[in-house]
Amino acid sequence: MSGHSKWSQIRRKKAITDTKRGRIFTQIIKEMTIASRLGGGDPSGNPRLRMAIEKAKASNMPAENIKRAIMKGTGELPGMAYEDATYEAYGPGGVALLIDAVTDNKTRTVSDIRHILDQHGGKLAASGSVSYQFHKMGHLAVSSRLVGEDDLLALVLEAGADDLKTEGEHFTVICTPETFEQIKRAIEEKGVVPDHAELQMFPENTVKVEGKEAEQVLQLVEALEDHDDIQHVYGNFDIDEKVIAEYDGRG
Repeated sequence: MSGHSKWSQIRRKKAITDTKRGRIFTQIIKEMTIASRLGGGDPSGNPRLRMAIEKAKASNMPAENIKRAIMKGTGELPGMAYEDATYEAYGPGGVALLIDAVTDNKTRTVSDIRHILDQHGGKLAASGSVSYQFHKMGHLAVSSRLVGEDDLLALVLEAGADDLKTEGEHFTVICTPETFEQIKRAIEEKGVVPDHAELQMFPENTVKVEGKEAEQVLQLVEALEDHDDIQHVYGNFDIDEKVIAEYDGRG
């Protein structure tokens, strides 16, 4: 899983300074709109909306944009009728992929995804053939400059975390969806703001991918992530961190 974790770190870092900020804003606005439509416009009672707002603020989205997105979701302003969609696929080397999207046109989105997959050696999979290989978990990344490992470990274990790992300059906290909110709150009450906090899909097992296929997988995932309708791409690939770093360096 280390290879996929490293890739996730790179993509999170790029999301903050990405020159395609307009695309990032579009994705977050869609998430806030559908979250407020499904769960209401009050973030205190809508965890999905609350996380989307936090992501918007971390990306320096203007407050007025956030307000309008929520009002479009609640129907106070006219807007697109977005809906969730999840697609299952296989990439080079037999890598399993889960692709989460928010779209106003599923026909267009699935056509675009199929085209991207075809270009990069992947293919759509039948519903249910990939999803069973993943499970949802909470994922929080905390800078090691803000808190010591022992202090953080004691704090998150008491709050119900499953695991804590050191990954570069961050501590990664893994927990169940049920304990995610209380762990995040416990960390923040100590004056520490996680650099990243989100519910993600984790693979049950990973597939080692090397050589040309490794680069094809990274190209495919990056192409999918660059699509405006796609919110998340989860994969069970395990690629050597040096390969990922070399690929990132060419970007």
